[in-house]
Amino acid sequence: MFSNILLAYILTTTQPTWPQKEPGVALMRKVRESRRWLPFAIAVFLVSVPVFFQAPLVRIWPMLSMVLTGGWLGASLYLLRRKETELWGDLLLGFSWSWLTGSIYWGWLRWEPLLHLPVEAIGVPFAIACLWRGWGKVGNWFYLGSLFGTGVTDGYFYIAGLMPSWRQLMQADPSMAMPIFQDAIARVSTPWGISWAVGLALVLFGVGVFPLQSKESHWWVFGGAVLSTILVDSLFLVAACFA
Repeated sequence: MFSNILLAYILTTTQPTWPQKEPGVALMRKVRESRRWLPFAIAVFLVSVPVFFQAPLVRIWPMLSMVLTGGWLGASLYLLRRKETELWGDLLLGFSWSWLTGSIYWGWLRWEPLLHLPVEAIGVPFAIACLWRGWGKVGNWFYLGSLFGTGVTDGYFYIAGLMPSWRQLMQADPSMAMPIFQDAIARVSTPWGISWAVGLALVLFGVGVFPLQSKESHWWVFGGAVLSTILVDSLFLVAACFA
């Protein structure tokens, strides 16, 4: 993987002194595209997959989830030390912020949905300060993209009247979760719930796709983090329907 990044760097910074053949131009185009699509795909992975790993972990061992933040941070700092892995270390640093805030909220404060977004936003001042200085663009834009998706999702919960269901579900015994899920699905299935779901999904899609017009990796990471919110929300909806 890292050899591909290095190859892309060489191909895009070296100016040939002889006429290029068409296959060479096509290869260079593919390499340039891979430099953007790979961070995009990893951003989607880091938002989508760890959710299903962290969610049960913080309910059982919240302190362990907090400790794992140190592991992500250590790996990030190690990767940042090397030029060829700097981008991945940067991205992992932004993921560390998301993991830390998720551990705090879902471990100890999950009973109050109105605290979700404020807790998840703890790292915003740090991210803004870093971006102001031009440092850590990939990781900080990943964190902000993930946070934007969280804000839209929480906004939908408030608009659709799902906050009471959230509180009940966090406090109920697992055996009593079915009626709560059914009530939540009934609220979502109304014309009001469906129209807002479609509207906010279009907002996420637009905000996620627009940055992909850029050639900068940090914008592709931001777009991937935003678009993955649609995937995660859809998977949770499907799980709720079949629970």
